Amino acid sequence: MQKARIRLTGTDYEKVETVCTRIREIAERTGVNMAGPIPLPTKRLIVPIRKSPDGEGTATWDRWQMRVHKRLIDLDADERALRQLMRIQVPKDISIEIVLEN
Repeated sequence: MQKARIRLTGTDYEKVETVCTRIREIAERTGVNMAGPIPLPTKRLIVPIRKSPDGEGTATWDRWQMRVHKRLIDLDADERALRQLMRIQVPKDISIEIVLEN
């Protein structure tokens, strides 16, 4: 049987977790095997910015960062489960990628 590998990425941890729980509920309702969600390492994007706009004075810096959270879910590729999976309302800042594997 084919497997569906679902990769979720997003900057808001809580939204990623809510999508994971929705996928888990679909798996329980349809009775398919599910592995995950497996938390992948969080990517931190750090941007140092100079505080003073004119360049005069002491060199003080602000550090802005954005964290990208990732989850990986393996699911049996049952047609009914995948149809319900495609109907999930995913927030705009969450990226979902579904790949079918043998």
